[in-house]
This record gives sequence, structure tokens and C-alpha cells, in this order.
Amino acid sequence: MTAIPTLRTARLNLRPFRATDFNALAAIFADAEFMRFLGPGRPRDAAETWTVLESMLGQWQLRGYGFFAIESRATGDLLGRAGILHPYDWPEPELAYGIARPFWGHGYAREAAAAARAWAFDWFGFPRLVSYIAAENSRSQRTAAAIGAVQEGIISSGRLTAQLWVHLAPGHGAVA
Repeated sequence: MTAIPTLRTARLNLRPFRATDFNALAAIFADAEFMRFLGPGRPRDAAETWTVLESMLGQWQLRGYGFFAIESRATGDLLGRAGILHPYDWPEPELAYGIARPFWGHGYAREAAAAARAWAFDWFGFPRLVSYIAAENSRSQRTAAAIGAVQEGIISSGRLTAQLWVHLAPGHGAVA
């Protein structure tokens, strides 16, 4: 069984999801604006949220990495999720992140994504990670750019069509 670490930043704990996160996560996933560019592009109901939670935890066992719950160190609130997403049919691991709408504009996505990326580079030795970002998702694009990712083009593969943003590990050169 894979032990999920807890990462700490100045303001955040990136920790394993717990069953007690379900209600807060269901509220986040029920928000149409939060879900606009994620998964099905529509709010998820409670049953779908439970399945996603199971999937997020299961990926840790299958791949050794996955999503962290983003928790405010000051309040204990669940702010969202960030980590490495790698469905079976995606060409490479994705650095993915999402912050609940009430917490937008405070730099939490940038802080969490940078911490998850540093951990993944250090722990797994990935030479690069990618972020698949919808062309209309300017918030996520700004977050990716703020932590040093560069847009490399468009990816269209099966169920996915998005901008391809590349995060290179330290010492792995510049993006072409």
C-alpha cells in the first residue's frame, strides 16, 4: 500500500484526501464555474463526486502518485486539489490543480501546483510534467505560466483536446 505524503507550504497542507472531505469536495464539484473546464465540463452530483474521490485515492495505489487535498493551514478549510493526474489513456503525467471558487485570486493554485510539481520531480525523477489546459481557461494558463510552464502546442488525443503546457524538471533544458 502506498503511503500518501503530506506536503507543507507557507499557507497550505497538501495531504491525502479523507472520507471527511466528502461534503466539502461535493460542494466544490457541484459548482458549475469550478467544473467548467474539468472532466465532463458540468457540475457533478454526490454519487459522481464519491466515484472521483475513489479514483483519486486509487491512482496513488496504481501509480504511486495522485491528487492531494489542498487544506488551508490557517483555517483547516478544504480549498481544492492538486497533484499528478495520469489516466490510463493519457500520454504522460499531468500536473493538475483546482481551487474552489471562494478562494480564487489568492495564489493558492500557484502555491499548491508548485509544491506538487517539486515533489513529483524530486521523488519520481520525471524530466517533465504537462498541464492540459482548455484554450478558454485563462486562469489556469496564468497559473501555469507563473510557475514557469510554457505552452508547447495543442494536444488532441481521444477524449482530450487542450493546450499543452510543459513543466521541465530542473536541469532538463528549455522547452522547444
